[in-house]
Amino acid sequence: MQETENKFELLKGDKVLWSVILLISFFSVFPVYSASSNLEFIVNNGTTTTHLMKHMFFVFMGLAIMRSVGMVKYEHIGKLSSILLGILVILLALTSFTGQQIDGASASRWLKIPGTPISFQPSSFAYLFLIIYLCRYLTKTIKRERLPLENILYVFGPVLLVFVLVAKDNGSTALMILIVSLAVMLIGQLPKTYIFGFMGISSIAIGIFMFVALKTDLIQNNRVHTWMSRIETFSNSKKTTDVEDETLKAKNYQVMQAKAAIVHGGITGMGPGKSALKQMLPQSASDFIFAIIVEEYGFFGALFLIALYLIMIIRIVMIASKMPAFFGSLLVLSLGIMIFVQLSVNIAVAVNLIPVTGQPLPLISYGGTSMLVTYFQLGIILNISSRIQVYDEEGMGKKQNIEEINDIA
Repeated sequence: MQETENKFELLKGDKVLWSVILLISFFSVFPVYSASSNLEFIVNNGTTTTHLMKHMFFVFMGLAIMRSVGMVKYEHIGKLSSILLGILVILLALTSFTGQQIDGASASRWLKIPGTPISFQPSSFAYLFLIIYLCRYLTKTIKRERLPLENILYVFGPVLLVFVLVAKDNGSTALMILIVSLAVMLIGQLPKTYIFGFMGISSIAIGIFMFVALKTDLIQNNRVHTWMSRIETFSNSKKTTDVEDETLKAKNYQVMQAKAAIVHGGITGMGPGKSALKQMLPQSASDFIFAIIVEEYGFFGALFLIALYLIMIIRIVMIASKMPAFFGSLLVLSLGIMIFVQLSVNIAVAVNLIPVTGQPLPLISYGGTSMLVTYFQLGIILNISSRIQVYDEEGMGKKQNIEEINDIA
């Protein structure tokens, strides 16, 4: 009877991680509801109530997806990753030609599902399944010597293909794909010779892409000029000068408003819903929501939120360290790195440590695709955490040899 109850328990997996996820998900409702007034009164898009209901819908859907993923063996997800990655590569190519634009900008990242009003970003799912695919490939081949052609075709090829398809419209995500893929290769014990080779090939690929985008018309509607402008603006904002450049101030408007919101929040904040800068800060409900959180909840509120994220990352590392199966351990660490990098980039942009990018704050920022992908990632991690005890009961301890461990992948 006890076994049946455990099998169908609602919060299956690491309970501390579940608690942190639920806390952050619950908290996300308040800053999104407050910041969405910008969409209603400035952008003239919907009402705060409709945006709140939409956000809550995605939160509940994400939690449902996270729990559903826990009911499927993660090895099966790994086996399907190559097929799903192939489908998503096709969707990425399709998005480049038919994708929807963002408020008239040239970033065609969304693909509309025919016959429905639903749109999604294939790049987010392609990024996820690329990492899952890499984890499984490195696990399956760890016990034998790989031919150079294998690494080029099955490791470098998929990563660079997804990078090129994503980079046209989403430079920050494309760069994150390269960084996280490199981390997966390191943890997955790919020989250092190939890792250095991947770094060299990636650098050449980035250089060629930038040159073609800037000097030719072969890549239509690319955002390379926007990236260069943001990097230049960021560099100029760090220079001390007594002469105020109005053009520079206009380009740096988002960061200036974000910094003003953070300063305005002070130690204790203005209180929930009392942000004065949310109407002046573009993307206040998504990319710059951390600045609104600091303004409304202050330094202590932001510190509490960061502490929750740190607990999440620590629990992920602990799960990976306890997992005897190499594929499970590598997958948990890789997904944790994805979440950590996205989290770090969002906060770093808000406090002006790096140039402006379009990365949302995990589990909090208003939006659908990115939030659902994060819940999917956490669902896999919770799935793997629930299997640790099962492996121990089956005798799959730390002393198990690598051939036996790899059989499950």
